[in-house]
Amino acid sequence: MFRGFYTVATGMLAQQRKTEMLTNNMSNVNTPGFKADQASMRAFPEMLLSSLGDSRVPTENGMSTTRMTPVGGLNTGVYMQEAVPLFTQGDLRETGLSTDLAILQGDLPINEETGIPGALFFTLEHEDGTDRYTRNGNFALDADGFLTTPAGHYVLDENGARIELENDRFEVTDGGQVIQNGANIARIGIAYSDDPRALVKEGDELYRAPDGTVFDSAYNVADAGFSINQGSLERSNVDSARTMTDLMASYRSFEANQKVLQAYDRSMEKAVNEVGRLN
Repeated sequence: MFRGFYTVATGMLAQQRKTEMLTNNMSNVNTPGFKADQASMRAFPEMLLSSLGDSRVPTENGMSTTRMTPVGGLNTGVYMQEAVPLFTQGDLRETGLSTDLAILQGDLPINEETGIPGALFFTLEHEDGTDRYTRNGNFALDADGFLTTPAGHYVLDENGARIELENDRFEVTDGGQVIQNGANIARIGIAYSDDPRALVKEGDELYRAPDGTVFDSAYNVADAGFSINQGSLERSNVDSARTMTDLMASYRSFEANQKVLQAYDRSMEKAVNEVGRLN
């Protein structure tokens, strides 16, 4: 009986975490470059139950042992193992601002181990001096003329240097070249990750490598097709209709587990107050 309590509780906790993840996706449906999280649900190891029968089985030395009769398997519950971002291309929204940039992905190499394509990111400089990566190209010029994110992270070129401009009257080609007053100022740094699922998600739409690895420049990756669109932002890839449907399904699953828990509670109450009553 008590095993049922634990199994139902794990289901409720898993659905609660999934609901929180889906709610976060919905709250970022209008965030540029946001990548929706997907839940990875796993079951706890299944146990094999056996009963000790009364029959005795003789052994070679003349002794006897109790025979164990298999009863069947017992699933010990479920849990949400992780939330993995979905790095599919979002739609582009035209803004007309020269400082807004968007990555338009084409065909990318497939990782032989994971079977999924890689992903492209703008390269940023964090406060601690290490690299960060983002798909949110909502940039601006700071007081010193450096191209930065709204949070103040510097946008880096392909050589890892900050991009300094005179003003916001500049052009960015499809190939990432930054041109101002007829001169090539820099080339927007685009990083390529062959296993984007391993990235650690931070706030402000930032990602980092789990071991501090610096990713290769996408310009040096063979068969990596992409272009840079100036004056546009990449929309979130959250499917609001599907997310709402998944939210309702998660809520119904939580509610079903809750009813099972209530049934267990009533059964235990009946066992204690009626079955176990001494006359």
